[in-house]
Amino acid sequence: MTDPLFLAPLETPEVDAEVTLAGEEGHHAAQVRRIKAGETIWISDGNGTGVRGPVVRVERGEVTVRVDEIVHEPERPVRYVAVQALPKGDRAELAVEMLTELGVDEIVPWQAERSIVRWTPDRVERGLTRWRVTAREAAKQCRRFRVPTVSMPMTTAELALRIGQTALTVVCHESATEHLASLVPPASGEAMFIIGPEGGLTDAELDTFTTAGGRPVLIADAVLRTSTAGVVALAQLQALAARG
Repeated sequence: MTDPLFLAPLETPEVDAEVTLAGEEGHHAAQVRRIKAGETIWISDGNGTGVRGPVVRVERGEVTVRVDEIVHEPERPVRYVAVQALPKGDRAELAVEMLTELGVDEIVPWQAERSIVRWTPDRVERGLTRWRVTAREAAKQCRRFRVPTVSMPMTTAELALRIGQTALTVVCHESATEHLASLVPPASGEAMFIIGPEGGLTDAELDTFTTAGGRPVLIADAVLRTSTAGVVALAQLQALAARG
């Protein structure tokens, strides 16, 4: 079984130095996972650096590791940004989890016109916390050293402004005539993909995004659930980039 991964700040780790996992992660490792001295674990800062080594001490709520290996995951030239319309029920967590597993860099919650879920001002922080916790846990589960950023929610107008700053923005829509697989992916910069709600994009939203430079694309021969569409779009963009 792959060594478990935990998240904690890492300043300047060195081989043979000791790193202590404390706080919530330390409690989880010591009390919940019941990690024992002698077991090997990973600790990552969530920003691309990870250390691996044997546990040398387990105290109440703390686990200390002697560093045997240090890994620095390089930043990719293309930064993948998912704009996710607010889904209903547990589909939000499912979307965040799957996007994290595939290595998305940023997830932007979007209050689309047809979104059933509404993040009123008093619910924004609670919603963001839930998405961020899901991203952290998914990164740990799939052993990723980078936890995606979950940004503050953006409006349609704000997204239109951001489109102009990206190398490529695609808008997943069933009425598109162009397939995502036919595009030439950017060699660097941001590749952003916009996923609508279960009820779909309104004509006004689609017009706003296309006017700003977004390209409507097809990603499947059927209408996908909002929690599925993002991961399909990301996988296709990554495959195009790998193909060169």
